[in-house]
Amino acid sequence: MKLTDLTITQAHQGLKKKEFSAIELCKAYLDRIKERDKEIFAFLTINTKKALSQAKKIDDLILQKREIPQLAGIPVAIKDNILVEDLKCTAGSKILGNYIAPYDATVIKKLKEKAAVILGKTNLDEFAMGSSTENSAFGATRNPHDLIRVPGGSSGGSAAAVAANECVYALGSDTGGSIRLPASFCGVVGLKPTYGAVSRYGLIAFASSLDQIGPITKTAQDCKTVFEAIKGKDGLDSTSIETPKIKNLKFKIENLRIGIPKEYFVKGIEPEVEKVIKAAIKKYEEMGARIEEVSLPHTEYANPAYYIISPSEASANLSRYDGIKYGYSTKEAKDLMEIYLKSKGEGFGQEVRRRIMLGTYSLSSGYYEAYYLRAQKVRTLVKEDFKKVFEKVDVLLTPVSPVLPFKIGEKIDDPLSMYLVDVYTVSINLAGLPALSLPCGKAGHLPVGLQIIGKPFEENKILEIGEIFEKTCQR
Repeated sequence: MKLTDLTITQAHQGLKKKEFSAIELCKAYLDRIKERDKEIFAFLTINTKKALSQAKKIDDLILQKREIPQLAGIPVAIKDNILVEDLKCTAGSKILGNYIAPYDATVIKKLKEKAAVILGKTNLDEFAMGSSTENSAFGATRNPHDLIRVPGGSSGGSAAAVAANECVYALGSDTGGSIRLPASFCGVVGLKPTYGAVSRYGLIAFASSLDQIGPITKTAQDCKTVFEAIKGKDGLDSTSIETPKIKNLKFKIENLRIGIPKEYFVKGIEPEVEKVIKAAIKKYEEMGARIEEVSLPHTEYANPAYYIISPSEASANLSRYDGIKYGYSTKEAKDLMEIYLKSKGEGFGQEVRRRIMLGTYSLSSGYYEAYYLRAQKVRTLVKEDFKKVFEKVDVLLTPVSPVLPFKIGEKIDDPLSMYLVDVYTVSINLAGLPALSLPCGKAGHLPVGLQIIGKPFEENKILEIGEIFEKTCQR
């Protein structure tokens, strides 16, 4: 097996047994990036010198026969809206094209404490606004399974890097499906944690009541390892929560009550996707799980509510990019107002400008009650739907996306069509729930992701359910 094929568990064992060094492992991934990333374009920044320096420290510890943490020496890629001190952090935008992060995000501090090796920063839709990673100011990322197709978004660079074996694992962020969708399109595992389970400090904000950082990995077991490393309360993020410890996690699949929301299998889902997802559900049934059809009646209103709430929060969060404090500033302006207007107009891309306009309109006088307030009421109804359903079942199984990875350029000029790709993922962010995207098969050569949705703070349960599927049905 090549070094670049290894999972976190395999790489950790190999380092401990001295089958290879951390420097050899790091170089194997740096070489892989050189070899493949010209065609995929997963990375915006490569951290070669520091990565090799971090790897050498691990080799020194191993030589001293010191115990190393599970993530020590394991190469990771970081989505380029998460701050890594002294590395460029662009959020995929021209407006932050030369911004150097002055400090580490909390999740990065935690990974550095575990002695992880940071290979570089990955491409994304600008300010995480998109479902295809075509909205980056620096160019589109391509799907490693089919280079003419999108990898999903907004964490497309992170998912593509893991799928192409350009890193062992990666971090992404998920506001409306931005970890799960690219994980599904690229055939890897992606976890969107419960809102508050992972600190957002040092994540460039898109929509603060929806954003969550999470792992993208090769296996469910790896996903659990990374989640355990980055989770927990943080004094720098008042929305973060200490996740409750769950005793006696081991359970039998025979006792599992699985809900299948009927609203997720309606007109609009591609037949190939539905076939693969239903086959995966059947496998759980064959393992002894009890399958039950359930209803989430407000599902059809979730997408419209999301596309009012998230742009509204974005319009407030992005007001800080004014051409004065940091980032891009226009060269030609007569007065302060023109600096503001020109810097934003020239620095932000089309999709970001569109969402700022949507959000500003929704929050404006005379429209606040009609749009934003009503969307928040719908959000409450969506939460209530999930609460009622979880009184009857343990988890929900759904598709991640109604469609297979589409061709680059196919939907970019049709925003509404692009927004509908998120139809199965946004509800989970509105409700603040954890959800896992798990590869469950292929339609032709294209991967399909199964979404496992759990109760708040039951990440370990949905990860174990994913692991059972992996072990039973070898991918």
